[in-house]
Amino acid sequence: MRCAEELKGKYSTRTPGPSPSLPRVFRMIGESVVTSLRFTIYHLRFTPMDFPQTQRTTLKRLPKRGVYDRDLVYRILDEGFICHVSFAVDGRPFVIPTGYARAGDQLYIHGSQVSRMLRTLAQGVEVCVAVTLIDGLVLARSAFHHSVNYRSVVIFGRAAMVEETEAKLAALFAFSEQVIPGRWNDVREPSEQELKATTVLSLPLAEVSAKVRTGPPIDDEEDYALNIWAGVLPLKLVAGEPVADPRLAENIEPPAYTLEYTREKV
Repeated sequence: MRCAEELKGKYSTRTPGPSPSLPRVFRMIGESVVTSLRFTIYHLRFTPMDFPQTQRTTLKRLPKRGVYDRDLVYRILDEGFICHVSFAVDGRPFVIPTGYARAGDQLYIHGSQVSRMLRTLAQGVEVCVAVTLIDGLVLARSAFHHSVNYRSVVIFGRAAMVEETEAKLAALFAFSEQVIPGRWNDVREPSEQELKATTVLSLPLAEVSAKVRTGPPIDDEEDYALNIWAGVLPLKLVAGEPVADPRLAENIEPPAYTLEYTREKV
């Protein structure tokens, strides 16, 4: 699994245990930069810029909102960290919200080894994963034409188990970086027992599409004369002030990545 191998360069190949010393962290950062650069060059040379349209990813309604640009899809995935996973068990449909991480051309999900969802997906069944970002409420002059500005991604495919220890740790590092960059270097890593209790799955980003709505409301021409306010109410996810654990030792200040937290990507 190429992406898991690439992740090993981003994650230090040390055994589970205490966090590394500062010099080790610096080496990890240097290795990460080099590996990221190598992967980017490989990605640009050998990966198509657009996802191919398939019968499942071709939009039937409002096809002009469909986007297959790989860069835009990845930017949407990188801004989010919660997805909805759809699958069927014995003919019964399920949709489960869960966290995810993107690394290269793979999407990773994880959870307890006793999870029905993960045990089912590990068998190679068909899965559909959706990610949605809400950017604003679109307020029109008529009730009918109200809408939402959004960016969404839908992924089809079959997931595979990540079993090799270093690849599994690398995927968990990717989860941590997806949710709150910088946190992994501060915390205790998973123990051997915790790793055994955790299932990690990898889903190739191969059959993918995005759907995007932007801009103001689109009213019927005669409604533009109505004396009603119309426009967009922007929405975004904003972090509040960090709340300390009641059992936190004195003189431990919130790290910078909590005080400067944002989901917006440059």
